[in-house]
Amino acid sequence: MNANRMMDICMLAGEIMLTYGAETYRVEETLERMAKASNFKNVHSFVTTTGIFLSFEGEDDQDLMQMIRVDDRMQDLNKVTLVNQLSREYVSGFIDAEEALSQLQAIMRAPFNYSALLLHFCSGIAGGAFSFLFGGGLMDTIPAFIAGFSASWCVVKLQEYMKVKFFAEFMSAFLGGVVAICLVLLGIGENLDQVIIGTLMPLVPGIPLTNAVRDLMSGDLLAGVSRGAEAIITALSIATGIALAIALLL
Repeated sequence: MNANRMMDICMLAGEIMLTYGAETYRVEETLERMAKASNFKNVHSFVTTTGIFLSFEGEDDQDLMQMIRVDDRMQDLNKVTLVNQLSREYVSGFIDAEEALSQLQAIMRAPFNYSALLLHFCSGIAGGAFSFLFGGGLMDTIPAFIAGFSASWCVVKLQEYMKVKFFAEFMSAFLGGVVAICLVLLGIGENLDQVIIGTLMPLVPGIPLTNAVRDLMSGDLLAGVSRGAEAIITALSIATGIALAIALLL
């Protein structure tokens, strides 16, 4: 196995996993497992929230090291699962390196399993369900659904044009809050607090917060703290956006 080729395979696998929501310790284990399965020695990997470092001993006892930066962070746990399964098949010998690289490239190019419209629709349903769960009435689910749909659409569209993810989340929370408040003032819905809570719940950074706790528990303090900071900033952006909407309209 060519060392440079194996390096490319491992880095591509790590990039997919880190981009789409995998924990840092899981990425490190996957890279090390795949490299060791190819009989490379002195394998070491170090993964942060925004970067992947991998080194191992190649042919002629020559050390190879490569680093890539991962700026985009999205949530698609299906791709994480596919890469994890591929790494197990490679380690077990069911597929070779060329097949692994081909499958990884296909996973990277593959679109999301669900359309954007369906994701926004489900965010609206989640918003309505959370508003009812937190004590709202049946009529409160309607404005929460509309506001949740609007906030989900806004955050996706803004992230396509903006480099600052937190500003997109701030604007989406602001838009969701404006829609929720306007609908309640028009008589669609009764409990504004529950409507707003339901609207914001789909925006809550659940995966980053969970990964932060899991990284901290596994001993990856740097990644855990950075993911936790990202989740906190996201929560502050959402809170600031909804606070601005309330201050302007109420």
